[in-house]
Amino acid sequence: MTVALRAVILDDAADLTAIYAHHVIHGTASYETVPPSSQETRAKIDHISGKGWPFLVACDEGQVVGYAYATQFRDRPAYAYACEDSIYISADRTGQGIGRELLAGLKISAARYGFRQMVAVIGGAEPASIALHAALGFEHAGRLAATGWKHGQWLDTVYMQIALGAGANSPPTDA
Repeated sequence: MTVALRAVILDDAADLTAIYAHHVIHGTASYETVPPSSQETRAKIDHISGKGWPFLVACDEGQVVGYAYATQFRDRPAYAYACEDSIYISADRTGQGIGRELLAGLKISAARYGFRQMVAVIGGAEPASIALHAALGFEHAGRLAATGWKHGQWLDTVYMQIALGAGANSPPTDA
């Protein structure tokens, strides 16, 4: 499957809100229990885009079918070169290669931004997400047991990581 990837725009907020709401309500990848509003999604788009961080949407014949973005891993200055990825696909389009295309594009965009490490924080230790990240070169970096409680069960969180660009082989150019 080939989808078109492009940068997010504020007008995508309703589609992104709907995609994410399904995962919040029915899944365990997100530890949120109440889906954010379209207005909250617009604020997230504005924040991430305002920082210059990559935020991609996947479109099939003009319809948004998934999205992925990278944000600084933690907000302290020394984390400026490490990012965390987030990726969500329309429930009716999972398993079709959209996540792979989004994550591959996100890795490229994040490296261009200047991030040197990408961390996947996989809520619910979702097997499909672990497999996707492993297929794109991420390595297991840790597991936190029973860190979330959702849908009547304890959930583990898996950490995976991949170096971007020069990784840790040289200091950042602006250091």
